[in-house]
Amino acid sequence: MKIALISKSEAGCAEAAKLLRSRLPSGELVMLPAIPDLLISGGDPSAPDLLVLNEPSIEDGELDRVERLSHLYPRLACIIVSRNNTPEFLIQAMRAGVREVLPAPVNGDALLAAIQRIEAKRSGQAQSEGKIMAFISCKGGSGATFLAANLGYALSTLKKRVALVDLNLQFGDASLFVSEQKPMATIADVAQQMHRLDASFLDASMIEVAPGYNVLAAPEDPAQANDVRPEHVDKLLKLLRRNYDYILLDVGRNLDAVSIGALDQADIIFPVLQTTLPYIRDGKRLLAVFQSLDYRRDKIQLIVNRHEKSGDIRLEDVQRALGMKMPRTIPNHYEAAAASVNQGVPILKLVKVSPVSRALLDFAQSLLGTSTQTTSGWLRRVLHRS
Repeated sequence: MKIALISKSEAGCAEAAKLLRSRLPSGELVMLPAIPDLLISGGDPSAPDLLVLNEPSIEDGELDRVERLSHLYPRLACIIVSRNNTPEFLIQAMRAGVREVLPAPVNGDALLAAIQRIEAKRSGQAQSEGKIMAFISCKGGSGATFLAANLGYALSTLKKRVALVDLNLQFGDASLFVSEQKPMATIADVAQQMHRLDASFLDASMIEVAPGYNVLAAPEDPAQANDVRPEHVDKLLKLLRRNYDYILLDVGRNLDAVSIGALDQADIIFPVLQTTLPYIRDGKRLLAVFQSLDYRRDKIQLIVNRHEKSGDIRLEDVQRALGMKMPRTIPNHYEAAAASVNQGVPILKLVKVSPVSRALLDFAQSLLGTSTQTTSGWLRRVLHRS
C-alpha cells in the first residue's frame, strides 16, 4: 500500500511516519506539505492508495480537494487526524469521502489499526467487485433489451445483486420489459445531481424489480439524453461496481462518446443478432468497429437470439462469416416472450417452462461458473415449481 502523509508541519506526523516506515517496505511512504496539484488534476498515474491528512483546514478548501480526489480515484482512501471532532466537521468529512477521523495528536497504533481496517475492506471489495456486461444490438429488433432485462432477473434468482442501466438514452424502455412501475428518476436525473451520487441516492433513483435486482431507467424525454455525459457514466459505473455483483448495460445501437465510454469499461460485450443476412452484415460492421477500438477478441461474445435449428443459416455459417467462435444461442419462443414484454413480467417468472427461460437460467449459471450438468436436478425443480 502506498501512503502519503500530508501535513503542514513535518513534526505533526513524525511519530506516525516513524511507525509506518518500520512496518512498511521502503519507498511506500511519502511526506508532503499539501495535496499535490498533479493528483488533483487527475493526471497522476502513481496515485497513492491512502492519504493521511494531519489537521486539514476547512477554510483552505482541503476537504473539497479530498472530495474531488475520491471521485478521481475511487480506490483512494483517506484518514484525517484532527483536534476538531464536532459533529459538523465529521459530517463534512464523511461527505468528502473520508474513511476515518482520528483524534490529534496522532497515535501511531491507532493509525496503524485504521490502515489495517481499510486494507481489509479494500481486499473484500476487490474480491466482490462487480462485473460489467454490455448488450448491444447488431440491428434493430434483435432482442438485446429483452435479453439484458431478463438475464438480470435470472441472475437475481441466483442470489446475486444485479443492476440494469438503460443507456439507450433517446428511446430506451428496458424497465418496461420487467416492471410496470413508473420510474421516480432516470439516468438523466442522476446525471443532473452527480454531486449527490452515493449508494443511497442511486438506490433511491432505481426501480426494484425483485429483491437484489434494480433498474436505472432511460430518460423519458429524448432531449434529456444530452444531460448524460461520458464522465457521468464513468462515475456511475464505478459506484455500481462497488455495490453490485453484475451490472448489465443496454446500450441500444448508437455508438457515441457515452456508449463507447461504457463499452470501454465493460468486461464482456454481447452483440445480439439473429440468423438472417441483414443481421450478419451489420454484425460484421459492428465487429469491425470494435476492432478499431482495440477491444480484445475475448471481450466480445456473440449471442444469436430467436434461434431456430431448422433455419436456412446455420450457426457454423454465422461463425465463419463473422470470424468468431460459436455464439451462445437463445431459442425462439415468440408467444412466451411477447406475453412477458406485454405484461412487463420477467419471462422466467411468467413462463418458467419456456425454452427461453431455461436458456436464460443456463446463461446466468454459466456466468457464475456453475455447470448445469451438476445442478440439473435443481434446475428442474426451479423450472417446474408451481
